[in-house]
Amino acid sequence: MLNPLLVLRQRFRHIARKRGAAVSQAVGNRPFLTGIAGTLIATAMAGLTLATLYSGRTDALNHARETSANLVSLISSDLARNVEIYDLSLQEIVHRSQEPTVWHLPDELRRTVLFDRATLAAYLGGAYVIDEHGVLKATQEGPINKGVKFDDRDYFIVHQRSANAGLFVSHPFRSRLRDHELSFALSRRIDARDGSFAGVALLAVRIAYLQRLLDKVNTGRGGTAFILLADGTILARKPYVEDIIGIDMDQFPEYRMLHTGSAGSYIGESPIDHVRRIFSYAHVPGTPLVVIVAPAVDDVLAPWRKRSAVAGGLTFMLGAVVVLVCWTLAFTLRDKVRAQSRLAELAATDPLTKLSNRRTLDRHLDEEWRRARRNGALLSVLFIDIDHFKRFNDTYGHAAGDDVLAAVADCIASVARRSIDVVARYGGEEFAVVLPDTASAAAANAAEKIRRVIEAMRIQPLPCVTVSVGCATGRPADGHNAAELIAAADTQLYAAKEAGRNQVKSVDWTLTQTQTQPQTQPDSLHGHTDPANREA
Repeated sequence: MLNPLLVLRQRFRHIARKRGAAVSQAVGNRPFLTGIAGTLIATAMAGLTLATLYSGRTDALNHARETSANLVSLISSDLARNVEIYDLSLQEIVHRSQEPTVWHLPDELRRTVLFDRATLAAYLGGAYVIDEHGVLKATQEGPINKGVKFDDRDYFIVHQRSANAGLFVSHPFRSRLRDHELSFALSRRIDARDGSFAGVALLAVRIAYLQRLLDKVNTGRGGTAFILLADGTILARKPYVEDIIGIDMDQFPEYRMLHTGSAGSYIGESPIDHVRRIFSYAHVPGTPLVVIVAPAVDDVLAPWRKRSAVAGGLTFMLGAVVVLVCWTLAFTLRDKVRAQSRLAELAATDPLTKLSNRRTLDRHLDEEWRRARRNGALLSVLFIDIDHFKRFNDTYGHAAGDDVLAAVADCIASVARRSIDVVARYGGEEFAVVLPDTASAAAANAAEKIRRVIEAMRIQPLPCVTVSVGCATGRPADGHNAAELIAAADTQLYAAKEAGRNQVKSVDWTLTQTQTQPQTQPDSLHGHTDPANREA
């Protein structure tokens, strides 16, 4: 059967070790602030670098937008100027076609009168006059082919149906007169004298003209450029793909942004080749044409990504070095602090009993004395000595004596359990207990509980162990000093020994009289001590 006292002793030692470990851990964790600070600094560096890199990405995209917008503006200006020139030629053709005398002139002279200005325009596929039935009536080039009709062309139908169509830009078509050359038409309506439809004057413009404008634009390896009609029909594209010419882009939701405002920019994925691009667009003034320049996002961000990879890699390595150095320093400081804490603990603790040593007792007693003097509080001191301890050592050996000292220390600590109580090994087989804010009766009661617990202790095969206790209580504000209070408790200890040992003697300076405590004390406590704190 286990000895209850030994179980109690082991439990108190376990609690003491846990408290010591908790204190050591709390002290040892403080250096981790260095590692945490280093990690936060590295994180801040990384965050600042990421913010800077992201700003660089935004700048690269904005610069690409500005460049694309400038290119769009240049192409639009060129288109607007040339369309204006072509329109002037058309207006002259319309004006002269409405003169009856022109149609009575010889063919050569009539061509000169009708088309003299049209010959000055570049990239013209031909200049024509078509009558109200869609039959070729006059041409800039040689003989007239009366067998070809154009009444199915969109430029003819539009003018036939509306007298206010003005300048009309047609969808792309294959020429029926020039070996199916890919072209688009600029046309105007010709009215008879009574205002009825009399035909169409048109200029056929080669798609190559628009393609030449786009070929001058550097859109990068994955970029593209378009010239569209306002309804979304493609007239030209870079890179040139013949099958795309004439496709209606309005069927793709990604291109509906082109109808928002006269100019703009957006980022989207092309439905044709599924490349993500920056689309900058503008409507050519006075025409139904739209110009688009769209560099690929990957091309725009390629230089930025290279710089970001270098900057990010350097930042990561520098941050890793900072974190590594800080955490290495933190662990080093932790080990140093723990070692210092352990040394301080060893310097303040008796190695056998795990109680405070004499130096710690003196420091705590001095602190409690000054605090009690400031507050006018009471202070009690217990002086405890093991009876006939030399006989234990001589009879059972020093190992058994050490067991007795440790067991007695545990019993004393089990009674003086308040956080403000100080239990210390005074020297040899003597122990001291400092009880702040404790009156004489409560101190004597605590001393008696200690005596009874130790007397009830059984350590086989040793005989019964007893102690004698001297108790002294005073009010530091009334005079005296801590050394005198210790001496008074020591005097009471010797009085207890002379009276037969295994008993408690006490003195209360506040009553200026000596009291001898019987061997049996009541369980209730008095003064400033909570009874719950004095249970054995």
